[in-house]
Amino acid sequence: MTPAEQRTASRPGGRSARVLAAVQQAATELICERGPENVSIPAIATRAGVNPTSIYRRWGDVHQLLASVAETRLAPESVPQDTGNLREDLVLWAEELLDHISSPEGYASLRTVINATAEGEVRDRCLRKRADQVDLILERARVRGEGRPTTGQVMDHVLAPLHFRVLFGVEPTDAACVRGLVDELLSGR
Repeated sequence: MTPAEQRTASRPGGRSARVLAAVQQAATELICERGPENVSIPAIATRAGVNPTSIYRRWGDVHQLLASVAETRLAPESVPQDTGNLREDLVLWAEELLDHISSPEGYASLRTVINATAEGEVRDRCLRKRADQVDLILERARVRGEGRPTTGQVMDHVLAPLHFRVLFGVEPTDAACVRGLVDELLSGR
């Protein structure tokens, strides 16, 4: 956890939580409107209705703030659903992923992480959270006695193509595409 994240985590309730939520929302809106490269702390502060010094004190600079917001939005702390079937678990997980990254906020967050080349830690944490979700899905399948791919195979054959398709606007990228990617993975093609 970065020093800025420690400061943010140390005051989780009350006014601090409201400021955090307002700043994250303002940053997300501005990223969607302008792109991450055209967002500044003064603009975020104005939109959030907070003093810019509050933002500098918590995050240090705009790059740290945008990376933090993108990480929060890209890799939520969610537990994948357990349907009792590996294919359905992977399809549901991947459909939720697609819904998330193809939303304006998710797409903006994805662009932010990609643009933040100096923030490799953020990218790595986002990928680790997604890999942890896949690990859980695959462990459930193992316990049920289902044959399963590796985490790397799921990341390479489902997660990566979805991100690529969303970033480059490859159509169709929808639930049928998700099912196709999962089916190809599980059939070994």
